[in-house]
Amino acid sequence: MGVQDIVEGKRQWRAHMARVKALPPDYRIVYKEIQRYVFKVGPVDLLDGSLLSGIIDFFEEGVAAGRGVLELVGDDVAAFCDGLIKDSRT
Repeated sequence: MGVQDIVEGKRQWRAHMARVKALPPDYRIVYKEIQRYVFKVGPVDLLDGSLLSGIIDFFEEGVAAGRGVLELVGDDVAAFCDGLIKDSRT
C-alpha cells in the first residue's frame, strides 16, 4: 500500500463520514452502533467498503421515504447486523 492509496482511502472515508453526518440524528445513532458492532465482529469483506456504504444508501432511502430508522432495522440492531454479515467470513 503506497502513500497514494492511503491518501485516497482517507479521502473516501471523509466523504463517507460526511454522508453519515448528513443523516438525521436517530439514523446517525443507529449507524454508529452498527459501525461499532461491525468493526468489533470484523467481517473480512469490510475492507472493500461496500457494507457500510450500502447501509448509508439504505438509510438515505429510508429518510427520503419518511420512515423512521427502527422501521428499517427493527428494535434489535445487533440482530440486524447479524443478518447483514451472516454469510461473511469473520
